[in-house]
Formats: sequence, C-alpha cells, structure tokens
Amino acid sequence: MTKKIISTGAIFGVLAIILGAFGAHALKKVLTPEHLVTFETGVRYQMYHALFLILIGTLTDLDEKTKKKIYYLILSGVLLFSGSIYLLATNDLTPFDFRTIGFITPIGGFLLILGWAVFLLNILKKKS
Repeated sequence: MTKKIISTGAIFGVLAIILGAFGAHALKKVLTPEHLVTFETGVRYQMYHALFLILIGTLTDLDEKTKKKIYYLILSGVLLFSGSIYLLATNDLTPFDFRTIGFITPIGGFLLILGWAVFLLNILKKKS
C-alpha cells in the first residue's frame, strides 16, 4: 500500500504541475481572470494533497488500515474536488454544462477534510 500511496501522490504532483502550466499558458488566453483563479485553486489543492499522500506513505507511525482509509478519502476528494473545479472553470469551452455536476465539488472538499481529520485523530490518540 505504501508504494501505491506514494506513487499516487507523485502522479497527482506531476499532473498538478502540468495542469498549472497549461492553465498559466494555454488557458490564460481563453479563460476569464475569475475562471483562471478557479482553475488555479484546483491545481493548488491537488498539489497540497499530492504532498500529503507522499507524507502519509512515508510515515511509519500510521498503521496500514489508517493509511488505506486516508488514501481513499484523499484520492476520491481530489478527483471530485479538483476534477470538478477544472471542469467548472473551463465550462465555457465545452458544449456540456458542467454546472449540473457542480454539487460534487463540496462532496470532494468534505472527503479531503475527512482525510485530514482521520490523520489528526490518529496522531492525537497515539501515546507519546
């Protein structure tokens, strides 16, 4: 599981850099400044959670069950949160109205919060 967690973090990191560069260069010409800021928010949160997954994967204090729980919460959260933000920010460039699936953004955000909460609770219950 450790290799999977760290690999996913690395993949999220690589994709965040690619999407950030894409947003800064290609999308800058076709998106409004507001939509570009929204897109950048998705990139930023994706990178934060890429680093978080790498941290989780390298920690020896966390048991495998906890790592797995955090991994799936963060994986799902990034896909729903950042993924929906990318789609919503570029909505005007496609014929499909992605605002109809906008409700998944806060669900993704909630899953990210839960991932951090599981991490926090696990750290707090550890004996010094």
